[in-house]
Amino acid sequence: MQNAFGEPQTILLLGGTSDIGLAIVGQLVSPTCRSIVLACRNPDAAKAHVDTLGSDGITVTAVAFDAEAYGTHAELIADVVAKVGDLDVVVMAFGVLGEQSDYDNDPVAAAKAVSINYTGSVSVGIAVAAQLRQQGHGRLVVLSSVAGERVRKTNFVYGSSKAGLDGFAQGLGDALEGTGAKVLIVRPGFVHSAMTHGMKAAPFATTPDKVGEAAVAGLRRGRRTVWAPGILRYVFILLRHVPGPIFRRLPLG
Repeated sequence: MQNAFGEPQTILLLGGTSDIGLAIVGQLVSPTCRSIVLACRNPDAAKAHVDTLGSDGITVTAVAFDAEAYGTHAELIADVVAKVGDLDVVVMAFGVLGEQSDYDNDPVAAAKAVSINYTGSVSVGIAVAAQLRQQGHGRLVVLSSVAGERVRKTNFVYGSSKAGLDGFAQGLGDALEGTGAKVLIVRPGFVHSAMTHGMKAAPFATTPDKVGEAAVAGLRRGRRTVWAPGILRYVFILLRHVPGPIFRRLPLG
């Protein structure tokens, strides 16, 4: 259970090697924390993070998680709960970006990206929600993106998957209202991370640590949505209403 200051005892990171996910977890670590589980496709890849996050009184483990193995998701959540107890915070931070030009020439790769980013999130998100509902408490942090707020032609496969994820998270949050469990949607802009390495930064670019700070502040304030950085909320209020012919010509990358 979280204490009066909103500090969790147990944290599950779905996407155990995600720069942003790890930054959020790092911001959540406190003397109250006792168990962290990093779930990723290759648990060996998370070893360095297991060593970094582990300390006296905190047990950190890495477990296998495949976003496309939908039939394993409910079992994964049940196994984690059996090991660490109730889940106070679950961070959903897995996904792929990819190049739109590659997707244009490979519909199978495009479908796979959407399967990971959206369908996998729906599957494991439903499993997490069932556990939080049963507990009567807990927070699910969903890493969305401003790319889904108004999908651009330069990354419309990725953007559309994030638009779907964001809509799912909003509906899930509404469905959990009154159960004691809540959903926080985090909408970062361009983040300097391993996923975006080598790419030209967009305006208002930020870092994983800054996104982590915004997410944890949102959790502590009981928010349903946070933007990182916050100015993007107002930028996209405007961009949502820009006429299509003008929007298509904007230099948005």
